[in-house]
Amino acid sequence: MPSPVTLRSIRPADLPLVERLWQLYRHDLSEFRGMLPDDSGLFTSGPLPTYLQDPDSSGHLICQETRPVGFAFVSGVTTPTRHVAEFFVVRAVRRSGVGNRAARQLLATHAGRWEVAFQEENPGAARFWRRLAVEVCPTGHREERRAVPGKPHLPPDTWLLLTT
Repeated sequence: MPSPVTLRSIRPADLPLVERLWQLYRHDLSEFRGMLPDDSGLFTSGPLPTYLQDPDSSGHLICQETRPVGFAFVSGVTTPTRHVAEFFVVRAVRRSGVGNRAARQLLATHAGRWEVAFQEENPGAARFWRRLAVEVCPTGHREERRAVPGKPHLPPDTWLLLTT
């Protein structure tokens, strides 16, 4: 039987933990987006402060049993269409079903329209999100390619549009 996976809201006391997980996440993305750490060896916080402070965003820790193994951030929580803004699962539990169960819980938090962006250059993410879209939206979903705002040097992102 798989270990329980839970999604819980990020609390102010979780900030140091989330910042450490964020470093792992940015490191993973650096392979596909060419990001480098700064002079102190850290990756930038990027939009993390916005997700933690914006009332239109929500952040969740992904836990396996009691251990933090990732996070998910949603933007547009007060709008008709929510966006999976960031989704990360540590490598040790990838391909074990943890991400799938966490993503299903995340999408179930707000029934309705969702948009999920990923990079085709990240084949694991592309497979993961496409497979999940088929599982949660058996009647169909759509894909669009969209330019990355303010970053014309990057390939466009793929966006999944689905309704749960």
